[in-house]
Amino acid sequence: MTTEDKEEAAERKALNRRAFLAAAAGVASVTAMAPDAFARNFAPGAEPVRYPDPDIIALDPRFGAKLGNTPIRRHHLGTLWAEGPAWNGVGRYLIWSDIPNDEQLRWIEEDGHVSRRFRSPSGNSNGNTFDYSGRQIACEHGNRRVVRYEYDGSVTVIADSFEGKEFNAPNDAVVHPEDGSIWFTDPGYGGLMNYEGNRLNTGSVQPIQKEAVYRVDAQSGAITKVTDAPFKPNGLCFSHDYTKLYVADTGVSHYPAAESQIWAFDVDGATLKNPRRFASMTWEGRTGFADGIRCDESGNVWSSAGWVGDGYDGVHIFAPDGERIGQIRLPEICSNVCFGGTKRNQLFMTASQSLYSVFVETKGAHIT
Repeated sequence: MTTEDKEEAAERKALNRRAFLAAAAGVASVTAMAPDAFARNFAPGAEPVRYPDPDIIALDPRFGAKLGNTPIRRHHLGTLWAEGPAWNGVGRYLIWSDIPNDEQLRWIEEDGHVSRRFRSPSGNSNGNTFDYSGRQIACEHGNRRVVRYEYDGSVTVIADSFEGKEFNAPNDAVVHPEDGSIWFTDPGYGGLMNYEGNRLNTGSVQPIQKEAVYRVDAQSGAITKVTDAPFKPNGLCFSHDYTKLYVADTGVSHYPAAESQIWAFDVDGATLKNPRRFASMTWEGRTGFADGIRCDESGNVWSSAGWVGDGYDGVHIFAPDGERIGQIRLPEICSNVCFGGTKRNQLFMTASQSLYSVFVETKGAHIT
């Protein structure tokens, strides 16, 4: 292959994600016009949904979290691409990111108020979480780093490079309660487009280095790569007992050999072992993406789902054995989820242009 051929092939790869998103958007809009499309009206003053909510679906008797007298509610409409919901239990508020608008928003439980520009600029932040001291941690696409916001308002850079190279664009993060370590993913989407960060014209689907999952030691600050098995590691969460780490792989956006799935790893101190498939995102002949994921107190995994269309997009719930047991249908592509509310029994869902929630009969396994 000549140098020109290599450059042309690299450019085609770099365009794959944009082409995929455009195609997926086209499919979604066509699906939305179908006679059996999602017909829920979430506008203010719309007629209430009749209980039980028809878009909360039990696929298996093990899905005991479904409540018969609670609706899916939309709390906000107006983001360009909503991501990274995280619950603050002390302040009783939820924060989330609008990546293209370079801002973070906040929903306040007390009165349902949404404050725009809670944090702006946000470094095109994506995933957010809180550590066990109540400090916010954010993954910044634009600055290609993971940061922590301190009590005095200052910003501490947790991670911005590995082995002498900058990160591609950190995506999502979780904190381990026993040692305070921060685990995060670096799939690099924010380095492939100006819309969600700053495009790096490297001609590669790996903007700077191989996509991977990293761990930051809370005491020393040392950064280690714990796995690069997923093609593009995206959302991640610990199991309810912290013995496993689940990682969503969205590598099918760029890699023909990738599979749309959620990985499971055994957690052995500061390392991961036994990589394996936990759940497939192919369902009823259709394949979408798992993005943000969270675990409940019973060990079930709640995964955002999207890029297929009506009847698929929303949230898919998996039992500890990886079997799909429930679904929450949304009229938009769901990007991420988290448990919150006073009792941590309210599932918040960031979905494209909106923030939704629904009460469930379980609790989040972790603080956010």
